Amino acid sequence: MTLVAEPKAAARTPHPLRAEAVRGFAPFAGAAVLLTVGVMLAGSSARWQGGWAETASRTHNALLIALPLAAAAGCWQGGRERRRRTDELWGTVVRAPLVRLLASALPVALWAAAGYLVAAGLAMLATWPYSRGDGPRLALLPGDAVALAAAALAGHVVGRVAPSRLAAPLLAMAGYVGLGIVATARTGYGVHLNPAFPVLDSELPVWWQPWAMAVWTGGPALAAALAYAARRRVTALLPLAAALAAGTLLVQSGNALWHPDPLARRQVCDTSTTPAVCVSARYPGMLPQVRDALSGITGRLKGVRNLPVRWEDRDGDPHADKARLPMLTPLGWSVVRGRLTDREQYAWEAVVALAGHMECNGPNPRMSRVDDAVEHYLAPSPAEKDFDDADAHGTAAQRAELRDRRSARAHLAAMGDDERREWLSAYFATRGDCDPEEVPSL
Repeated sequence: MTLVAEPKAAARTPHPLRAEAVRGFAPFAGAAVLLTVGVMLAGSSARWQGGWAETASRTHNALLIALPLAAAAGCWQGGRERRRRTDELWGTVVRAPLVRLLASALPVALWAAAGYLVAAGLAMLATWPYSRGDGPRLALLPGDAVALAAAALAGHVVGRVAPSRLAAPLLAMAGYVGLGIVATARTGYGVHLNPAFPVLDSELPVWWQPWAMAVWTGGPALAAALAYAARRRVTALLPLAAALAAGTLLVQSGNALWHPDPLARRQVCDTSTTPAVCVSARYPGMLPQVRDALSGITGRLKGVRNLPVRWEDRDGDPHADKARLPMLTPLGWSVVRGRLTDREQYAWEAVVALAGHMECNGPNPRMSRVDDAVEHYLAPSPAEKDFDDADAHGTAAQRAELRDRRSARAHLAAMGDDERREWLSAYFATRGDCDPEEVPSL
């Protein structure tokens, strides 16, 4: 009996898109975007880590560098066949020109977008342990990812057309300069059409803005690819028309594309103290820290009248019955990674705002001495000793002023509890009054 060997199964040829995505230049492009955005975020981590809104805005603002980088990566990939001198050989294959272009361009575009999304995900993971409220802000990510993919695709077409090896770096530099110029403008169409326009952490986009931006950025890139390689180049008009419609919508909407974060306008308060302590609803987890930092002040103010109703963590001039707390934002100053950086400084600034004499024009020696005594009793400045030492070694006038300040401090500290409460009640009755004769003497 004769045995006939079965023919071996033909080796499965890998899809060209998979080969480019796994073994080509594309993974390096994605790694470059990931590394670039990661380094930018790491260098400023104190200013966003712990705040979800700050994390989202810093990640988005990294597009100023990431978009030109993605375009340069696409351009370098687009000029690969010319550098290898195989472009004429590829022209003889059966595969359609558009298929060949997309098989080479799409992996770079997708890897660039993936690198950015991974960097955004890592930034959110870095924020999560230090978050003090709110939640992840994901609204801008779809538009940002599409913009990066579109930059890589458009750069690929430029690489196919431009014969020079310098096309990629020149495109990156031109993209950075162009985006930077538009980003610094405060008026004009570029404000609403620039995918890398800086975003404030106190603002939110309307729900459709990222999707309209995705169409606006993706449409021209797809139109360029179709115009270059499609058999029916008239099809390039379809994505171009969609981009034009999206751009018109963005421009006509204007400032209505963004609205203030409603959480930034609300306050979360602890009313167990007098004055009550309030912080922004974006950071409710900071309230225990702020309350503890001010506990020495509120403890000494028990029984004192004429105090403001509450401290508020809000920008702008407070109402007459409220005092302004040192702002928790921008992160990186009073707060770093969910913790107050200097509780003594924070408490002293809160006392200065409580007195309400900051807006008085020109320091009056008598009022300054009284304010200094109150600040020294409630929450002395961390720099108080340094200023006293400097005056102690200064001129005769400075030494005399130092003696008067110390005398006022000692007088207030030597009062009995009831007498001090009455004096402080009279002092806070003059909040916001810049007439030094109205301030009780020491």
